[in-house]
Amino acid sequence: MEIIILSLSALLLTFVGLMRLFNPINTYAKNSGIQLANDTGLLNEMRGVSGVMLCGGLLTALGIFAPTFSFTSFVVAALVYVVFLIGRLMSITKDGGPNAQSKESFLN
Repeated sequence: MEIIILSLSALLLTFVGLMRLFNPINTYAKNSGIQLANDTGLLNEMRGVSGVMLCGGLLTALGIFAPTFSFTSFVVAALVYVVFLIGRLMSITKDGGPNAQSKESFLN
């Protein structure tokens, strides 16, 4: 069961991290309807977060192949997912809910 959880977590973090790192404009537009302009500062921030997601995915994957690292991998994955959840909840309380298109893509 541990290997399955670590594998799914690592795959998701690594895939999303890579996609958003190499092509943030199309990835965000396709998945959430958010349009990113060619703003260098904004793209820099998006790629920075994507790099963190990619590293989290790779560290999580390490626990699959190195059993002594599996606890650390669970902690890394849990921290990444919990911090994203906290950030989203904070954004909802401070900025309001996501737009209708984001809700539709989430529900479908």
